[in-house]
Amino acid sequence: MFQLVNTSSTIMEPGRYYHIYTHANGSENLFRTDENFRYFLKRYEAFIPGVAKTLVYCLMPNHLHLLVRVKTEPELVEVLKEKYPEKLNPYQDQTGFENLSGLTVLQFSHLFNAYSKAYNKMYKRRGSLFNRAFKRKEITSDEYLTRIIQYIHNNPVHHRFTSTPASWPWSSFHAIAHATPSFVAAHDVIQWFGNAQNFLTFHNQLPNPNTLTEIQNSLAYD
Repeated sequence: MFQLVNTSSTIMEPGRYYHIYTHANGSENLFRTDENFRYFLKRYEAFIPGVAKTLVYCLMPNHLHLLVRVKTEPELVEVLKEKYPEKLNPYQDQTGFENLSGLTVLQFSHLFNAYSKAYNKMYKRRGSLFNRAFKRKEITSDEYLTRIIQYIHNNPVHHRFTSTPASWPWSSFHAIAHATPSFVAAHDVIQWFGNAQNFLTFHNQLPNPNTLTEIQNSLAYD
């Protein structure tokens, strides 16, 4: 049985791994065109690298998955000083938050809000684009970390958009497999699997049905 912590109320502690996922409101799509996908990634690069290292991502038309490792406390304090100096409190652990997990959650919220505003303006729509606060799960098992990487990259296969992870353009698979410069921590992922060939071999295997079911059952939605 995998070990993880569920629900969107989970805080995001420095130095820990989280699976983040969110879904479009109702039957709408988050991404209608290639330009939407590209714009989201551009906004992602503006908000997230300072607070979290991105290992894996996959953007689907109506939902998305991310695997991140939150930065260390010293790194987060520097981001806080730069972006939110008014929140510094010398009488409370050097920050204006109860703890630094608030900074990471805030940056992800800013990302989704910024994208939603631009999307609504582009398509002349109103209301919430995402159907709820983004979900995040802390990953406390090496086995789950390995399997969630495979699961995220195989999401387009699972949903029958493509036949292989390599065929989907809106994921981190290519950046990792080909060491393409990006915000993705490709070297970290390759090291996790030992080498690039192991990474490719593992992804070419079909996910274990029991593992797939367990991951799906742990999600409030996919």
